[in-house]
Amino acid sequence: METVKQGMHVCFEYVLTLEDGEVLDRSPEGSPLCYVHGTGSIIPGLERALEGMSEGDEKSVVVPAAEAYGEEQPDTIETLPRNLFPDDVAEGMGFRMRNESGQVLTVYVDDIKDDEVDVNLSHPLAGKDLHFDVQVIEVREATEEDMLPNGAGGDES
Repeated sequence: METVKQGMHVCFEYVLTLEDGEVLDRSPEGSPLCYVHGTGSIIPGLERALEGMSEGDEKSVVVPAAEAYGEEQPDTIETLPRNLFPDDVAEGMGFRMRNESGQVLTVYVDDIKDDEVDVNLSHPLAGKDLHFDVQVIEVREATEEDMLPNGAGGDES
């Protein structure tokens, strides 16, 4: 039986909760999350936790903030003009934007005002330990198609 290791195509079902048990996300019924192990497609702490598991294995994992979306950083709120955002902008939405030096950043809407939008440069889950209940559904050698950016290995949790 194949085990999860570098270069393997892995599909798993998951439930993501915070320490208080609040369910933040889960794989849709019958639609496991698939990725190619070792490509950085999922958060590092979860990828390490899946290493060595086989089809059918289940595990509960706590991924510390530092191995998930990083520690919460002070001073990560920026105020931008409202006209940079679509009319249907909502709190929590993520946007890719370029900073002054041209670097692409993902920002998350924190607060919406009449003519300004406060965005947070930190991921909404930064500073939070993530609790995953996972079950490995499939492990096999990755194909060339799996390695393509839009292939079965391109999902992110």
